[in-house]
Amino acid sequence: MKKLILTFALALTSIIGFSQNEGATITITIDNVKSDNGKVLTSLHNSETFMKGKGVMDTETEIKDGKVTITFKNVLPGEYAIMTLHDENDNKRMDFQDNGMPLESYGVSNNVMSFGPPNYGDAKFKVADKDLEMNIRF
Repeated sequence: MKKLILTFALALTSIIGFSQNEGATITITIDNVKSDNGKVLTSLHNSETFMKGKGVMDTETEIKDGKVTITFKNVLPGEYAIMTLHDENDNKRMDFQDNGMPLESYGVSNNVMSFGPPNYGDAKFKVADKDLEMNIRF
């Protein structure tokens, strides 16, 4: 009986522990996707992962009527940047012209567009204890 009560208490504690949020939710809206073809790939990056491949969190989203909504949950406090790409041909990477210019639309947090690759310093933002909503433009 003692083992049964102990097991039940441990299971209940685990369920309660996993149901609590550890961090903030970031909700991103992109409303100018040029077509519904392919998917929108979005990555949440820190300074160590920015422009180096996979992010801290990654997702891909279906497009409907030129719009997508992306949500990252349980984001721990810190400094981050978001990179997003309209992978129109669904090959899981950005395609480029021969001269190095992107063939597919992309965007970064803070909607900073410059000539050349995105810069972490321009795209970074802080996550604290409040949920964030942002709009990214391609």
